[in-house]
Amino acid sequence: MDKVRVLLVDDEPSLLKGVKLSLELEGYEVLTAADGNQALTVFSASDPDLIVLDLMLPGVDGLTVCRRIRETSTTPIIMLTAKADDVDKVVGLEVGADDYLTKPFNTRELVARVRAVLRRVQFDRQAAAGAGEEHVLVLGDLTIDVHRRRVQRGDRPFDLTPTEFDLLAHLAAHPGRVFSREELLRNVWGYEYFGDDRTVDVHVSRLRDKIEPDAQSPVYVLTSWGKGYYAAESGPQSRPRR
Repeated sequence: MDKVRVLLVDDEPSLLKGVKLSLELEGYEVLTAADGNQALTVFSASDPDLIVLDLMLPGVDGLTVCRRIRETSTTPIIMLTAKADDVDKVVGLEVGADDYLTKPFNTRELVARVRAVLRRVQFDRQAAAGAGEEHVLVLGDLTIDVHRRRVQRGDRPFDLTPTEFDLLAHLAAHPGRVFSREELLRNVWGYEYFGDDRTVDVHVSRLRDKIEPDAQSPVYVLTSWGKGYYAAESGPQSRPRR
C-alpha cells in the first residue's frame, strides 16, 4: 500500500527537518520545498495528498502558491504563518487554504491537524472506490452525492474543496439543525480548535460564493445569528432565522 504523501513547504531548514521527521514517524511520505517556485514544481510532479505551506516564502509567496494550486486542484492545504495579523490568516483561508497555524506552533498540534485532514481524504477514497449503493443528500435543488463527492444543481456541477464539501454535507445531513462554529470545527475539521472561529466563517463564505444563486442572500446554508449555521429545511424558499 502506498504511503500518504505530504508536501511540506518552508524556508526554515530547522523547521523543515523537525516537522518532516515528525510526519515520517507517523508513517507519511514527506516531500519538501524551500521556496514558492520549488513548491509548485514539486506539487506538479508528485501529486501530494496534503500540503503544509508557509505564507512567507522567498520569490513566489505562499498566497500565490495557494492560488495557483487552487486553479487546478482541491488538494487540502494547511497554511503556516509567522504573522500575528488576523488579516493574513483570513486572506489565506479566502484564497483556498483549509486551515492555518501561527508560528511558533506545537509540532504535535500540526501533526494532529494533518492526521485529521488525511482521515477525511482516506474516507473519501474508500467511499469513492467502494460505493455500492448511492448516498445522496438533497438540499433544495442541490444534490449532494456523498460517495462520489459531487455537488450539482441540475446538470451544473460545483468544484468544492474537500473541506467545503464536508461542511456542506454535514449541514445538509441535519437540515434545520443549528451548529455552532465550535461544533463544526469538531465535526468537520476533526479537532478541538483553540483561537478565533473565523476559519468556519471564511469557509461558509467561500461555499456560498460557489453554490448560492446569490451569496448575499443565501438559500442553502443559512445563519442563525449569534448561534451558528444550518442547512435550509425546505430548499430555496427558506430564509435565515433571526
